[in-house]
Amino acid sequence: MADTDEHGEQDGERIAKVIARAGLASRREAEEWIAAGRVAVNGAVISSPALNVSGRDRISIDGDPLPSRERTRVFLYHKPRGLLTSHADPRGRATIFQNLPKGLPRLISVGRLDFNTEGLLLLTNDGELARVLELPATGWLRRYRVRAHGEVQQAALDELRDGITIDGIRYGPIEARLDRPHKSAFTRVLTRYGRRLEG
Repeated sequence: MADTDEHGEQDGERIAKVIARAGLASRREAEEWIAAGRVAVNGAVISSPALNVSGRDRISIDGDPLPSRERTRVFLYHKPRGLLTSHADPRGRATIFQNLPKGLPRLISVGRLDFNTEGLLLLTNDGELARVLELPATGWLRRYRVRAHGEVQQAALDELRDGITIDGIRYGPIEARLDRPHKSAFTRVLTRYGRRLEG
């Protein structure tokens, strides 16, 4: 396993990060695989993701060698309504990954869109890249254009600037402005800073 340098620190990268970079899973999924006893390093099954590995280590998943890391690829995908942003659904609903062309590598979505929402998604074969882009600390600006039915005043949208709590989860500031009001519907542009705060 990874060597320790003169300062007592290990070289290499965390095992879950290496698995994610290989495009097999997200880092969280890799940690779940480790906890389930599916991952071995140099022939020994590991139970904790708190392990650094290097290129000298032999990593296997369910007995199969970890594939070589592919070059990082990013795809733009326009998600239509009626597809779930997930690899599988216990309720049997169709997913975006079932709708992709054949021959693509295993891809991971950067964020999600709701089942009945359409819009642009980023897909990548690099689980670590997906994680970095999703982290609130990265500070990526996210813009959404939303069409909703009903009557909303700009003053109500302005209150979102202080953040909002939904189902016990605290979300950071949201800038929202009314775009084109209609008689029975309005379109507004939301600018979100992707900051999620625990409530």
